[in-house]
Amino acid sequence: MNVSTHPFTPSSDLARPSVADAVVGNPQSPLFIRKPNPDDGWGIYELVKACPPLDVNSAYAYLLLATQFRDTCAVATNEEGEIVGFVSGYVKSNAPDTYFLWQVAVGEKARGTGLARRLVEAVMRREEQAEVRHLETTITPDNEASWGLFTRLADRWQAPLNSREYFSTDQLGGEHDPENLVRIGPFQPAHI
Repeated sequence: MNVSTHPFTPSSDLARPSVADAVVGNPQSPLFIRKPNPDDGWGIYELVKACPPLDVNSAYAYLLLATQFRDTCAVATNEEGEIVGFVSGYVKSNAPDTYFLWQVAVGEKARGTGLARRLVEAVMRREEQAEVRHLETTITPDNEASWGLFTRLADRWQAPLNSREYFSTDQLGGEHDPENLVRIGPFQPAHI
């Protein structure tokens, strides 16, 4: 994974960190976690591009996530306003107690700060997720970083972690590793 080099320039008050935003990492170089806004779409796209093995979606998809799904996504910025972390997901319409986490990206500059976990927990602590008791995601068998993150989350939240194959290589067109469905829960909000 590499760092995103796209500079982020706030153009509205929504883009600036507020007192309610989470501050993480080293106090000498704080990181701010907040809901994304329309100005973040391109910066999110550039960050994900710089973080293989993540699948890169269109800039338009990240713009939709930053606007239509902002209550279930989060960005982390450094003091310069550069996007150095991103998490996306949604509450499942057919299972409102389940949050499906789509992607987590942490740029090189923010690695080693626990930012991936903090991004996930920032979203899970929001009022919009008050009824959520399960977290789901898909992970390829060889993605050690993601397996490590979700194992740590399950341990931290004192909740079981279960996994099974969800999408086979054939279902994914034969050119993508299989994806396992990983489910953490049930968990109690007090443990997050």
